[in-house]
Amino acid sequence: MLVSILDLEEIEVNIFRGRSPQEDRQRVFGGQVAGQALVAAGRTIDGRNVHSLHAYFLRPGDPSIPILYEVDRIRDGKSFATRRVVAIQRGEAIFHLSASFQKPEPGLEHQLPMPDAPDPETLPDGDTRFQSLLKRIPPDKMTKEMKGWLERPRPIDVRHVNPAKNPFEPEKRPPRQMVWVRANGRLPDATLLHQCVVAYASDMTLLDTATLPHGIPWAFMNPEYQMASLDHAMWFHRPFRADEWLLYAEESPSSSGGRGFTTGHMFTRDGRLVVSVAQEGLIRPLGDRKRQLAR
Repeated sequence: MLVSILDLEEIEVNIFRGRSPQEDRQRVFGGQVAGQALVAAGRTIDGRNVHSLHAYFLRPGDPSIPILYEVDRIRDGKSFATRRVVAIQRGEAIFHLSASFQKPEPGLEHQLPMPDAPDPETLPDGDTRFQSLLKRIPPDKMTKEMKGWLERPRPIDVRHVNPAKNPFEPEKRPPRQMVWVRANGRLPDATLLHQCVVAYASDMTLLDTATLPHGIPWAFMNPEYQMASLDHAMWFHRPFRADEWLLYAEESPSSSGGRGFTTGHMFTRDGRLVVSVAQEGLIRPLGDRKRQLAR
C-alpha cells in the first residue's frame, strides 16, 4: 500500500498529484506528505541522491481530497541540485519542502557508534502490540477514531525496545527511546523509494519522545494536549534499504513554549549510521491543563 501511496501522478511539468489511503483520519499523516513531496522532487532529478531535506508543516492536510505537489527547480549544478516543493490543497499551501541532491562521491568517514539494543525479532511486532491495547481499553472509553487508529493496517513495522508498561498512564522517564523500523514487505531496488519510505517512517514515534518526561499518553488518548509536527529535517548519510531493520535512536533535548524538540539517528543492523533526523512539534496544553501550567 505504501508504494502505491508514494507513486504520484504527473499531471503537468513539475506538478504531481498524490492521494491519501482510505483511512478514518482527521488529517493527513505528516510522514506521508514528506514522503510524497520528496518523490515529487526526486522525479525531476537524474544521477543524484537526496542528502538533506528541510520541511515545514503549514496547515493540516485533508485526507479526503488529493494533494498537488508543485516543484520549483531551484538549481542544477555539477555536483548538487536543489528543489523546492509546495504541497497544495484548496488553493492553499499545507506543506513546504526544500531538498538538496548530490552526485555520489568519496570523502572522509566517521560516525557515532550504534547504541546497544535487543534484536527486533525478540520484540513484539506492531500488530501484536496494538491488538493487546485494543483488549485493554474499556468500551466506554473506546472512540471510533481510537478503534480505527489501532485496527488499521500499517505499512511500517515499528517495534519498541522499551515501551511504557501502561500507555494509558505512562510513567515519567528520561526523554529518549529506541524503536526498530522497517517497511512491511519487500520494496523495489530504487534508492529514492527507500529514502521516501524512511522519510515517511521518520515522523512516527519521534514527537512522542518529548512527552516521556511528562508522562503524557498518546495524542488520541489524551484530550489535554494538541500535538502536531511543525518542522522536519533529515540528512541521508549512507545507502540503506528501508525494507531491512533500522534502529531509530531518539531523544528530546528540550521542550518549552508549547513545543517539543527531538532528534533521531537511524542505524543498520551492522552498525552503520545512515540517517539523522531533527523535528520540532507542537505539544500545546488545553483547557484545565493549560490553566494549571500557567499558574
